[in-house]
Amino acid sequence: MLVAGSALGLAARESYRLLASGALTLDLGVGRRLQPLPPLLQPVRAPPEVVFDVIAGPYLGKTPRVLADKLQVWERASDMVLAEHFTRVKCGSTTTLETVRFQRPERIDFRLVRGPVPHLVESFLLTPNEAGTELRWQGELGTDLWAIGAWWGGRVARSWTHAVRVSLHELAAEAERRTHTGRRESR
Repeated sequence: MLVAGSALGLAARESYRLLASGALTLDLGVGRRLQPLPPLLQPVRAPPEVVFDVIAGPYLGKTPRVLADKLQVWERASDMVLAEHFTRVKCGSTTTLETVRFQRPERIDFRLVRGPVPHLVESFLLTPNEAGTELRWQGELGTDLWAIGAWWGGRVARSWTHAVRVSLHELAAEAERRTHTGRRESR
């Protein structure tokens, strides 16, 4: 009995690790629950075109070495890429495979192909304003298996939202740096 309990515990732990890392995606289509991700707003003191270039550049152009441990583009087209993302989370690292579509200069859409949940769509929306740009992130996450899937989705949503919040601050800082550097160079 003790051996069976230990084996079951190890199997559950390994399953959790595989799910959290994105190596295992349960897409059963049974008991699917969708939940909106809380929108995040990031003011950026840079024009939308600059913000768009900061986000899209590593996907559409050559990916900088500094992002090699976070991003690998598998396939590039003029308005869409297939990219693998590596994100540090509490229990290690999560790997996702996503399509990324570009609508210059106001929108970038992501759709999960493989990852810790079977359904995830998200968008960066860039709206010009007096200060520069309002960068808005919004999305929807879906899980299967009713209540247990909803529990898992809540855990993934918290980690995902935290990772995006950090990225938004980094994107804003880089877009503002480029804008201020450009202003100094034009003087």
